[in-house]
Amino acid sequence: MAYQSLESCLIDLEKNGQLVRIKEQVDPYLEMAAIHLRVYEAGGPALLFENVKGSKFRAASNIFGTLDRSKFIFRDTLALVQQLIELKNEPIKAIKQPFKNFSAGIAALKALPLKNPLTKPVLYQQINIEDIPQIQHWPKDGGAFVTLPQVYSEDADKPGIMNANLGMYRIQLSGNEYEMNKEVGLHYQLHRGIGVHQTKANSKGQPLKVSVFAGGPPSHAVAAVMPLPEGISEMTFAGVLGGRRFRYVYDHGFCISTDADFVITGDVYPNSNKPEGPFGDHLGYYSLTHPFPVMKVHKVYAKKNAIWPFTVVGRPPQEDTSFGQLIHELTGSAVQAEIPGLKEVHAVDAAGVHPLLLAIGSERYTPYAPAKQPAELLTIANHILGTGQLSLAKFLFITADDENKITTHNIPAYLEFVLRRIDMSRDVHFYTNTTIDTLDYSGSSLNSGSKVVLAAYGEIKRELARETPAALQHLQGFTNAQLVMPGVVVIQTAAFESYEKTARQMQLLDDQLKGTTLNEVPLIIVADDAGFVAANLRNFLWVSFTRCNPSHDMYGVNNFVKNKHWGCHGPLVIDARIKPHHAPPVEVDAAVEKKINRLFEKGGSLSGTIK
Repeated sequence: MAYQSLESCLIDLEKNGQLVRIKEQVDPYLEMAAIHLRVYEAGGPALLFENVKGSKFRAASNIFGTLDRSKFIFRDTLALVQQLIELKNEPIKAIKQPFKNFSAGIAALKALPLKNPLTKPVLYQQINIEDIPQIQHWPKDGGAFVTLPQVYSEDADKPGIMNANLGMYRIQLSGNEYEMNKEVGLHYQLHRGIGVHQTKANSKGQPLKVSVFAGGPPSHAVAAVMPLPEGISEMTFAGVLGGRRFRYVYDHGFCISTDADFVITGDVYPNSNKPEGPFGDHLGYYSLTHPFPVMKVHKVYAKKNAIWPFTVVGRPPQEDTSFGQLIHELTGSAVQAEIPGLKEVHAVDAAGVHPLLLAIGSERYTPYAPAKQPAELLTIANHILGTGQLSLAKFLFITADDENKITTHNIPAYLEFVLRRIDMSRDVHFYTNTTIDTLDYSGSSLNSGSKVVLAAYGEIKRELARETPAALQHLQGFTNAQLVMPGVVVIQTAAFESYEKTARQMQLLDDQLKGTTLNEVPLIIVADDAGFVAANLRNFLWVSFTRCNPSHDMYGVNNFVKNKHWGCHGPLVIDARIKPHHAPPVEVDAAVEKKINRLFEKGGSLSGTIK
């Protein structure tokens, strides 16, 4: 269905039992986010807040809260977009099957943006930043943030919409040192197209003109998060996915999405930064306060009866998980087509996406060799770590399955497959002093840390422990040993104080285990709370891979360095304790949780929507 607006989408969801209107007045300070989180956790409907305290505008969230709902929204175009992406990967299909692919060609006509449409709803009224619902999501957030923005910028050397970038970079509306109604904070991270645009504008000594769109047809929000190849305009993708051409005009040199519900325009001047944050982010921790570009507000527009869209991020999974699932549905084998030999890659949501990648590749280099060991896998790993946002990966597990029996999406089975085959003396490869995700505070400084590739291939080297070995149950300085999954044991020790003390602790562990037979436990996790880590797979993935900087926090029993290569003959050890430089985890406010109960009790707008 080609939605002309956000409201038309919400009405369609309501008719199909997938939206609930909240008529009671709700506070944008913590309450709206808390309601969203509770409804999302229960797999509940999209939400339309009709009475937002302090604002005349309505707000909507959880629109993409489940993959099924996302697929429902794009039910008329999803298959065509998949077909177009497949044709790009295998263009010969269009020649061999022209009639079968005719509909995809027709759909592609929607890709051309439409300039100066007859109707321009978003220019209905000019408003101020303070008129927008000032939604603060977590108690320690620095202020109100835009969490579903479409941030538009153009290339100073090649202006125009076909060379523009549309990305989803959070916007801070209030707090810190921002002058209300005149300034907002613009946060963007590594490997983002807007950074290239700002660099070019800075080199010319001119401000970068930025437009922030909110709302509009739901395809616009998806386009802003879609990892498109460089040179392909997100606006063209929005048109194809939405079945409706992206409509726009220019106003004082700023591009305006005329179907948006809100548009904020402004200039980003060279070397003009202000503190942005903190913000409870999608790794489940606060991203802290750092200097980021400040946008000088030019004008703010809103359509008649505009609806402010938002989402809430925190410890995954959250609504942004559905975005990732939808992207996977749309792109299919696009990444595999780009990287020769790659069969599957999975950014693990429970670990915060970028901290952990699982991959399956091929081993075709030396079929004649009697001993199987990683070769082509290492080439593929390097390609993965040099490709777009995949390059932000911190842990990359990669293997090859000659019998095609495993998948990266069955995480326990995949990890067991790897751990049964990995040789810790050979198959652990570090990348030090490199870039990591901006939101990952496990590294040595902002954007800086390390990576590790664990590449396993060949015959089975061990059977994995199905219970905690006795050797790990009576350790000096370490307690509460528990089996997390076959072959993985977590042990608990005192809180992290310094790397000097940790070196002594790890040496004590090494001394106690060096003479033992622990082949059936290739991986040991050291944690603050072993019971929490062992409780479920989600906890294990979150703690182990978000709280570890590989070069600093990985150890090994009976370890060695030979010709610059590090390895160990015993278990690999990950120190996943919280470090002093880590950002604090997000936590809900108990008083707010109690306050929103009124909406879920009998007579409340959300009564009966959650079991």
